[in-house]
Amino acid sequence: MVIINAGHLEHGKTTLLRALTGADLDRLPGEKAGDRTTDLNYAWWPRPDGRTLSFIDVPGHQKYLGNMLSGIGGLDHALLAVAADDGIMPQTREHLAILRLSGQPPLTLVITKSDLADISHIDETARQLKELTALMGWPDVDLFVTSALNTEGISALADHISQLPPRVIDSHKRFRLAIDRAFSVPGIGTVVTGTALGGNVRVGDKLWLTGINKSVRVQGLQAQNQPVSVAYGGQRLALNLIGGVEKSELSRGDWLLEEPPAVLSERVIVALQQLQPLKQAQQLHIHHAASHITGRVVPIQENLAELILDKPLWLADNDRLILRDGAARQTLAGARVVLLTPKKRDRQQPDWLQRLAEAQSDEAALRLLLQAQPWIKSHLAWARQLTAEGFARALSAINPVEAENYLLLAGTTEQWQQQLLAKLTDYHREHQERPGLGRSRLRRIALPGLPEAIGLAIIDLLLAKGMLNQHHGWLRLPDFAARFTPQEQKLWQQAAPLFKEDVWWLRDIAARLDADEILTGKMLEKVANSGKILAIVQDRYYSREKIEHFAAAIRQRHQQGLPTSAANFRDLFNMGRKLAVQILEFFDRSGFTHRQGNDHLLRDDTMFP
Repeated sequence: MVIINAGHLEHGKTTLLRALTGADLDRLPGEKAGDRTTDLNYAWWPRPDGRTLSFIDVPGHQKYLGNMLSGIGGLDHALLAVAADDGIMPQTREHLAILRLSGQPPLTLVITKSDLADISHIDETARQLKELTALMGWPDVDLFVTSALNTEGISALADHISQLPPRVIDSHKRFRLAIDRAFSVPGIGTVVTGTALGGNVRVGDKLWLTGINKSVRVQGLQAQNQPVSVAYGGQRLALNLIGGVEKSELSRGDWLLEEPPAVLSERVIVALQQLQPLKQAQQLHIHHAASHITGRVVPIQENLAELILDKPLWLADNDRLILRDGAARQTLAGARVVLLTPKKRDRQQPDWLQRLAEAQSDEAALRLLLQAQPWIKSHLAWARQLTAEGFARALSAINPVEAENYLLLAGTTEQWQQQLLAKLTDYHREHQERPGLGRSRLRRIALPGLPEAIGLAIIDLLLAKGMLNQHHGWLRLPDFAARFTPQEQKLWQQAAPLFKEDVWWLRDIAARLDADEILTGKMLEKVANSGKILAIVQDRYYSREKIEHFAAAIRQRHQQGLPTSAANFRDLFNMGRKLAVQILEFFDRSGFTHRQGNDHLLRDDTMFP
């Protein structure tokens, strides 16, 4: 359990913890002399039941509020200290507001320095505190009156804290730790500390360290100030790291992650809890766990906005952020991550974003995300910070279709399959002389707005179901086939030997066979439909074998890192430039190649095998 100790400057927070735990918390030069905490301090409190509770003592001066904000991630409980002689003060209110905006952990009120005020003043302070906390969302909180000088109330407060329920560990979350300190220990090496936000970590595990963007290994591990072999989310940890990492390379705000995301967040949609209205493009200070950056806000509607970050953050869904004004003097709002790396169109779907913000489970959020678009599987798992087992469990009720590395809803997949089949049906009707379409070209015609990997995966699903056939590299509907009349069949038997090497125009082959040109044209269209010959332009045909020979040359040049132009293709096959251009443009139309300037580059290697 991790408990934050908050409150106004010189309200006895550190003295209170010393009385509770016996720990000497002030560790920085000048803190003892000035009786003032300037940075995060930590205390550990072993209990008779075997648990060790962690306390984070945060500075109370407004000047050090940034340090206070670095200590509010991953909390289980909060103590709010208010001096009996001073009562409610500015940082009392601001610390309460920040706790509310950061997720509203359970709260215990502690009136300190009771030896400095009479009972009526203490009762009035207690009444005001209860009213304030109820107004801010804590309707029923425990309150203790204490004095570290004469130990009044310390024992009762200790009993109360000892009975706080432990955090429920979610075994399906990934390990993440926000680093708030880094130091070197002689004979041990680099050690980092922080609060684990989820998951578990073991000695020997490899983790990704964001400050230097490299993999490191956990050589030693302490949880709640005790040596352990495994530690869990919700604990204060110290990790001895090896793998070429120096203390000088690290800073507060770096992360230890089970694995890094594919894309860092530079834009993010958030749900807002505002203390003051946010303005269009307003400059902000943004606090996330132990990180502090700047950015701008683009309001979408009353409780939704997009944050544009000046520096990427290692964010996940439902992470909490605190937003302060550009001068870092006022806390303006709390924000909860709703959507990582949004597209511009997402801002125009406030109703969908609102439903996503209100989703109460991983399953509900994943269903909404997949309804909007296909998602790369690993991106979704990262966003929800789910292990492989947890991700599979959340998806089990949704039962999405896997296409390459994308996930799609079954209904959406069926719609795209029908769209693709309809486009191919239209193509067959308009181009009966052609044997079909290549994979890449069919994907571009039928599903132009989808990522290439999804379109090709949809084609593969149709092939697996037998709803598409592949014939010599051409995709076609199963019932698409040439049917010859006896006269056409006889004419083809005469024409077939002529196509072994040469290219033929319709009129020339009809003259050579002394056959009717219309009849010959219908016959050649049907043969082309079967894939035995191919029309490089209207009414000019090559045998499939010859086209495959040309394609093999282009493929070979591609493997050698060479493009193909009309000039080198003409020279390679000792043909006229016009014919070379016709063949290369046929390959472009088929989708086997695509043109870039004067060069024709390989696009779909599955064609013309």
